[in-house]
Parts: sequence; C-alpha cells; structure tokens
Amino acid sequence: MARSVRAQEEIRRFLDIGAVQVAELDLDGDEAVLRPGPGSPPVTHGEVFVLVRRGGRPVGTLLGRVPEGADPRAVLAERARAGCGPADLGEPGEPPFTSVVVATRERAGQLARALDSLLAQDHPRFEIVVVDNAPVTGETRELVERKYTERVRYVCEPVPGLAAAHNAGLDAVGGEVVAFTDDDVVADPRWLTELTAPFAADPGLGCSTGLILPARLTTPAQVLLESHGGFAKGFTPRTYDPAHPPGDEPLFPFTAGRFGSGANMAFRTAVLRSVGGFDPATGAGTAARGGDDLYGFVRVLAQGHRLRYTPYALVWHHHRETWRDLETQAYGYGAGLTAYLTAVLVNRPALLPAFLARLPRGLAHARTLTAVRETDEAGGADGAGTPGDHGARTHPWPRRLSRLQRRGMLYGPVGYLKARRALRATARGKTARGAR
Repeated sequence: MARSVRAQEEIRRFLDIGAVQVAELDLDGDEAVLRPGPGSPPVTHGEVFVLVRRGGRPVGTLLGRVPEGADPRAVLAERARAGCGPADLGEPGEPPFTSVVVATRERAGQLARALDSLLAQDHPRFEIVVVDNAPVTGETRELVERKYTERVRYVCEPVPGLAAAHNAGLDAVGGEVVAFTDDDVVADPRWLTELTAPFAADPGLGCSTGLILPARLTTPAQVLLESHGGFAKGFTPRTYDPAHPPGDEPLFPFTAGRFGSGANMAFRTAVLRSVGGFDPATGAGTAARGGDDLYGFVRVLAQGHRLRYTPYALVWHHHRETWRDLETQAYGYGAGLTAYLTAVLVNRPALLPAFLARLPRGLAHARTLTAVRETDEAGGADGAGTPGDHGARTHPWPRRLSRLQRRGMLYGPVGYLKARRALRATARGKTARGAR
C-alpha cells in the first residue's frame, strides 16, 4: 500500500511539471542579443532556460523567470552577467577534412531538420554520410536522393543496431576525422569546426566530444530529464589523458559516461579503425540497448590516445517526450552501461585487472547513479536549480526510474551476449545463402 501511495505521488508530481521556454542570450560587451532556441517561439514571460554565449561561444546556462510585462532580454541579461564567466575567445584553428555520419531509421522528418543544420556548418571541408539502418521503407533514401543528393551520400546497413550503422559509415568515409551525431539534433553552425579543430592542434588526440543541450522543454519528461543533467557535461573544456589519469576520476577510464555522448562525438578516423570501430553487439537497436559510444571512448583511451571535451561544440537535442520514453531511456541507459563494460572486457581482456581493481568503487558509483534523487532545496526558479546543472535539481527523480535503471544494469551483460549470438546467426545465414 505504501509503495502504491508513493507511486501515485510520484505520478502527480511528474504531471505537475510545467513547460519551460528555451532561448539563447549572446553577451557582447554592454550589448545582449536574445533569440529563441531552435524551433521555439519568441520568449515571453514565465520560466526560461537560457544558453548564455560570450563572443558566440557557450559559457553557461541559467533558469530565469521573466515577470509578466517585463522585457525578457533585460531581465535575463542582468542574470547572465552576474552568473556566467568569460569564454576563451581564441580562434579554434584550422580543422582537418571531416566526415559526418548520421545513422537513422524511419525518421525522415527529423533527419531533414538535422541535415539542414549540418549543411549550414562553417567548417571549410566536410562531407555528410547518412546511414539508413535496417530500413523497412524507402523514405530515407527518397529524402536524400530528392533533396540532398548534391551534398549527402546515402549508405544502407541492413544489420540492425546503432553500432553496426556507425561502422558502415566508418567504412564509407574519407575524412581524416569522422564525427557522429543523431537524426534528432540541430547542430550549431560552429559545431563541426569546434569539435574537430582540436585534432589539428594535438596529434595524440583520438576522440573529442561536445555539449548537448535541450532543443525543447515542453513536456514533463523533457524538463525532468534536463533537470537531472540531461546529456550536458558542463562548460569547462577538459582533456583526458591515459598517460596521466585524472585524480578526481578514480574509476577512469571505465566511467565513460563522463566523457560525452554519441550524439556529439568525433574520432581520428585511423584511430577508430585501428581499434575495430564500434562493437556491433552494442547500441540502440540491439539486445544490449546501448553503450556503443562509451565502448568507443574506452577503446580509444585504452590505446593510449587522448580524449578532449569542449563545450564550444554544441548540438541541440530533441529529448523524448513521454513518461514511457523516460522508462525506456532509464532501462536502456542501465543496460548499455554494463553491456559496454562487458564488450570492453570481451574484446580487450588485458583491461580485466584494471577493471577488477576499480570494481569496489565502481559498485559504489553504480549505487549513486541509480539512487532516488530528491530536489535541491536551494534550487528553484531563481536559478540555483538550473536544468543542465549537475549540482542542483529542480524536480525529484522518480523511484521507478531508478529501479528500471538498476534492472537494466543487471540485464546489460545478458543483452550483450544475446546481441553477439544474433550477429553470429546473421553471419551464418549470409554464409549459407552465399553457398547456395
């Protein structure tokens, strides 16, 4: 009975979460330019999630309330100047020739929006490859051939799974660097330049990741997810070097979720190919549910290459919209976390001693990840509890989602082994058909 009452209370609190506007505020000296977020209407009164830029570069976020009748630009600019520091205004340098891979499946409308933003990049030399993963219709091919045939290459990968699709893209590209993003993002015009320029400056760099912010916060699910960090990794650039493990990351490199996410990542193409690409038994669309991006991060770091996180490489992500989406995401995140760890140890057994040495702390970290997270009492509309700020929360994280994440973590190794068996069965089927 107590659990039922608690569940009803969680549902009530979830449904009470209101929509939040999304906007960008560019501070340049005494001037301030306020724009709605991608696809959002002009800012009015009420709560606003604001990306603050200085000199065009992201430097922070804030959650502000604009009183009715007040000037949104003036209110939010005053808050931003008080709370957001300067950016590194140096030019990022000349980026190398880059290939962008977008994996997709039956989402032509979203894909078109993403491709439009990618074609507007200020990067001097790049190509785009769309990988149509296990399609059931010809919509994606038709879209690319009808609207984008001059600028976008189409590749079909019949084996389902995000890692298989990414590997197909990796096989097809010609760039020195290969960047990956999803079909549900809108890329900032400087995204690709900022993400890939570090490769020219650091020959030992194997991977880079960037900032992911919400394109919309219109449903309770979207606001709840971003209130607990979303996909953001902060506004401080950082380099992870396996030769000098970070002192504040005792589980390094096995806490790969700290490094970034698959919607905003790039690799030196030769390095990613040298580690065999992504494990095709990981990722969305397989029994493993996820973990393909984390697998790639760890394999590259384990090979001795550095990883760079830069908040200046920004994509806007369209978060899932419903409670059911959150349930699926929580379970999938847990499953992908342990699936990728299983994949790393299966494919790189030499990492087992390092993994076992970190296991006790890893279990404690897992308990922290899946704990029920209450609200930050210091938070609220005045900004201490900013969506995207990992140190504060404006809404409690429901117990059901924590339980689903723990169940997913228990399932992950099983899911990975199931996915490997499915791949072997597919390979045997191809061999048998070829023999006939």
